[in-house]
Amino acid sequence: MRPSKIALTLLMIVLAAGGGWWWWKGKTPVPAAAPAAAVGMQSVGVTDALMMDVPISLEASGTVAALKMVDLRAQTVSTVAEVLIKDGQALRKGELLFRFDDRADRANVDKAKAQTARDRATLADLERQYKRAQDLRAQNFIAQSAVDTALANLEAQRALLLADEAALQSATVALSYNEVRAPMAGRAGIVNVFPGSLVQANATALPLVSIAQLNPIAVSFTLPEAQLGPLLLATGKGKNGVKPASLQAQVLMPDARTGRGVEGGAKTLGQVNFVDNLVDTSTGTIKVRAEFENSRETLWPGQYVRVRMTLGMIKSAVVIPQAAIILRGTERSVYVIDADKKAQLKLIQLRYAFGDQAVVEGIAAGASVVLDGKQNLRPGAMVRAQPAAVNPAAAAAKRAASAAASGTAK
Repeated sequence: MRPSKIALTLLMIVLAAGGGWWWWKGKTPVPAAAPAAAVGMQSVGVTDALMMDVPISLEASGTVAALKMVDLRAQTVSTVAEVLIKDGQALRKGELLFRFDDRADRANVDKAKAQTARDRATLADLERQYKRAQDLRAQNFIAQSAVDTALANLEAQRALLLADEAALQSATVALSYNEVRAPMAGRAGIVNVFPGSLVQANATALPLVSIAQLNPIAVSFTLPEAQLGPLLLATGKGKNGVKPASLQAQVLMPDARTGRGVEGGAKTLGQVNFVDNLVDTSTGTIKVRAEFENSRETLWPGQYVRVRMTLGMIKSAVVIPQAAIILRGTERSVYVIDADKKAQLKLIQLRYAFGDQAVVEGIAAGASVVLDGKQNLRPGAMVRAQPAAVNPAAAAAKRAASAAASGTAK
């Protein structure tokens, strides 16, 4: 085939394809233009302002400590005859723990008893002699000096008997050191001696055993000095010098799966019973201690915990997420969607912040507050509102506020 015929054939194919495309385009309907208002409308995520009672709380990290802890040591030089406890045993007050070899001390007690009995007999004889001397003096058979000598001997013997009784008491006390009893109820630590061990009164030696009181138990923690005022107001005297109910504290027990603090329930409620009399100038903190009932032994000395104290309650508070608040210098504001689906900028006052939530004034409960997409908004702009992403902090705050104990409204 000639080249001219090939070129002509290709040209006809191209023209036919182009005509078909133009015919198909003319048959396809053109979509109508979207309304101008819909094109300029911005999508935002909104959340409702909630009304609830919000507790005013302080949180701090603390360490569990025994209210009482005793190191038992020997008060005599002897050998251990019996060990009557085991490591970690629960103890009752007055329970016998150790018994030492007491043969030498028993012998000393017997010796002191014998000495006392002998001097008591001598005293009785001297009393009879003094009485006879008085009778003879009355009949002028002896001189007055003989009576005085009998009286002096009698008084000396009385003093000697008092010394014997004191020696007997001292020997009895020394004998009692051979039995070691629990001075309080608690839990024993590691027993450091065994039968046959030599013990002696030495403060540098290891204790026989340590006893820690576990119920009640204390949690010690520190607070910044800026929080000292509200803390003293909650624990100090109220109107007309009447002291209010003691400040409650709650331990947030660590979760076994996440390690984060979670509420441990009613059994972890306690009372703040100590606020230090001095602020640590090096750290700007003050020491505080709370006491907790611990019959179930859920708290253990040395354990790290979080402590929450409720100082009061804000009644019927309007609560929104802190992420919805716009900061402009000293001003705080939020975008609120009105009935015409327009964004209105409202000035608010931040009254109290807790977690991811905040108590505010300036908007009503139930208002639709913009949480997502507020960065490019302008006052009066039309918006397409949709629920914001799930905010677990708001739900948690609502549960915490409803479960918290009632206090004094701020």
